Amino acid sequence: MTADGVSESAGREGGHELDAPPWSRVEGTLMSTARAVRRAYDRCLADVGVNLTEASILAHLGDGGSLTQVQLARRIGTSRARVGVHIDALQCKGAVERRAHPSDRRVWMVCLTPVGEELWARTIDVDRDVRGYLRAGTTAAEREQLDNLLARIQRNVEAIPRESSAERRAPA
Repeated sequence: MTADGVSESAGREGGHELDAPPWSRVEGTLMSTARAVRRAYDRCLADVGVNLTEASILAHLGDGGSLTQVQLARRIGTSRARVGVHIDALQCKGAVERRAHPSDRRVWMVCLTPVGEELWARTIDVDRDVRGYLRAGTTAAEREQLDNLLARIQRNVEAIPRESSAERRAPA
């Protein structure tokens, strides 16, 4: 790595790191690692009978009590309709139930059932095991540095304008 942050291999090839193919940039590594982590969680959680999104819903309900579908969607980072599919799946497994909101009859509260509490406890064990593998060979300081860096990248992603760069350059 050079002093300006460009990898030496990019410099040796006579180009800038942004000239490298997408799969060899840090963004490609980040995306492929995220997919691999998700697949690992889904594979390990399959023994419990849930996927990572369902386990996340169970965790939010277990930690926060009853929540609306909109609240769950925001916490999970997905649409209300998409989280509804996962709530339906968990309801079919007997893990959650929908109850009428106490003051707004248009809204349903999603609540853990005893089966859901047991599933949540089992997902905690799976999470602990998977995190052990993911963190192997790293220090707490490295993980904190990575967490801070990923949080900064996430803020940068959220600051990207919704329209494409071509739309921003198009004459009015």
